[in-house]
Amino acid sequence: MADNRKILTDEELESTKNVSENEEYSLNDDRRVKVLSPGAMVAKRFFRNRSAVFGIIVLILMFLFSFVGGMLSPYGESELFYREEFHQKEYASAVENKEFRYRGTDDFSAIIQAQMLLSINKGADSFEWMKETYTVVKEGEDLYTCLNSSGEMIGFGFKSIFNPAQQGAEPDLETLLAIQKAHAANQAGTFTAGGKTYTIDEDSNIFTESGEEFGYVSVYNVQPLMGDVFLSREFKEQVIEEIEAGVNEFVFTDVDGEEHEYKLEYVAANDRYTITQATATRVYDRYSAPSKEHPLGTDKNGMDVMTRLMYGGRVSLTIGFVVEILSTAIALVLGGISGYFGGWVDNLIMRIVDIFYCVPSMPILIIIGAAMDNASVPPKTRMIYLMLILGVLGWPGLARLIRGQILSLREQEFMTATEATGLSVKRRIFQHLIPNVIPQTIVSVTMGLGGTILTESSLSFLGLGVRFPFASWGNIINDINDTYVLQHYLFVWIPAGLLLLATVLAFNLVGDGLRDAFDPKMKR
Repeated sequence: MADNRKILTDEELESTKNVSENEEYSLNDDRRVKVLSPGAMVAKRFFRNRSAVFGIIVLILMFLFSFVGGMLSPYGESELFYREEFHQKEYASAVENKEFRYRGTDDFSAIIQAQMLLSINKGADSFEWMKETYTVVKEGEDLYTCLNSSGEMIGFGFKSIFNPAQQGAEPDLETLLAIQKAHAANQAGTFTAGGKTYTIDEDSNIFTESGEEFGYVSVYNVQPLMGDVFLSREFKEQVIEEIEAGVNEFVFTDVDGEEHEYKLEYVAANDRYTITQATATRVYDRYSAPSKEHPLGTDKNGMDVMTRLMYGGRVSLTIGFVVEILSTAIALVLGGISGYFGGWVDNLIMRIVDIFYCVPSMPILIIIGAAMDNASVPPKTRMIYLMLILGVLGWPGLARLIRGQILSLREQEFMTATEATGLSVKRRIFQHLIPNVIPQTIVSVTMGLGGTILTESSLSFLGLGVRFPFASWGNIINDINDTYVLQHYLFVWIPAGLLLLATVLAFNLVGDGLRDAFDPKMKR
């Protein structure tokens, strides 16, 4: 086989050597090794973790939903919505009068009325009572008067009902008797009563001397349930027409042009008709189904569920962050001092930590919540107290973690260097030790946020946390106070539960991702 290798001349070798000697690498040369900062390395490892990235996305959406969504919502956090409900309420009654009614002076007692009725039924023209003789005079069909022993008329009985044309236009005793006599005569004409002249037509309509309608006589008695309600003649006549036609429902248009629905119900026990009116009542729009106006419906107070979820997320997330910031600040100070100084200082702080570990947090929170209920603490002040209490009770675990980290760090060379340079104790702790435990602290805080939100939600669900009118995901779920609501109004509590689940899960995923990112030895 032929040798294809090329033999270079002396000039070519010299040229190649000169090129190699003159070649230099610039700072922007791609062949240089890229060195990342520690923060960039942590970020790179974190964003390689898909579950952690998913958690970050969920948290961003939750913050946008809670803080931005609340500002964009057309409704307020505690805005109430109403709807009109129609209820059938007893309005009036109607009866065809078949029994005698009585009007008279004070001497015309109930006993005399009963004796008069007995005389009418027997066909007698008089009766005796208490050694006095009373005379019964028939004035017309179903119209009788009662005279005492002196011949004075003390009362009368009648079956026809006089209906005044205007409210409050009830006739006096003399006028009513004259009306009954004119009606019993069953003919049109005029009559005089109380110095006034009245006219009655064939339909028993009665007019004053000036021609104004005074009233009419009918065998039906249609009267309102409430004394301050006046029933017009048109309404009464329509009621009578519907009764005679056997209709159970009808619509009546009043003088203002408004239509009202009525129902007629016959009550056999007292042989009368009960008239009920469909009355519109303005009530809270409770448990309204999802609609265009309310995408997630309304709750038991008639408030928009989606808006409450937005503001509730704002409260739950704010409480979670404030509590964790407060507990972290306490843990950093006490854990840093304990780990750096050691000795009796360490023992004292660790004993305090042990005491807080022994404190039953949930019973204490329940007792404090009940005490605030008894003291009627305002909702806003109550929320501040809740954050302070959760923050004070939540620092021991993180303080012990920080103390362990600082015990390990204080023996390393860089701390010896800080002592050699004469830095103050404060600067050694807060400028050199604490920054080195920040990564572990961030991981712990991130994973603790979910637990804090769950604790607040549990207290609010029990009615011991955030109170109305403020919303939180916990007290939104508190609407589920019975099995009926649980089964039939899923749109009230499922969204809050899902948001709570997604937020806590996202914080845990982010916490796991940060733990893996800060520890390069973790397997991925």
